[in-house]
Amino acid sequence: MFGFFFASIFGIISFIISLVIYFLPTTIAIARKRRNTGAIFLLNLLLGWTFIGWVVALVWAVKK
Repeated sequence: MFGFFFASIFGIISFIISLVIYFLPTTIAIARKRRNTGAIFLLNLLLGWTFIGWVVALVWAVKK
């Protein structure tokens, strides 16, 4: 009984951590008050699953 509980908690925590890492470029863009935050979010959402799209969104969010 407890094994299922801890497995589901671990799964939920892993999922939340994965989402935070996946949307890191969007979070950085919001924190830095970037003008193109919406575009960075869309790039991150639609192409973030490809590593190249995620890196492009991250660089776009970080650059001055």
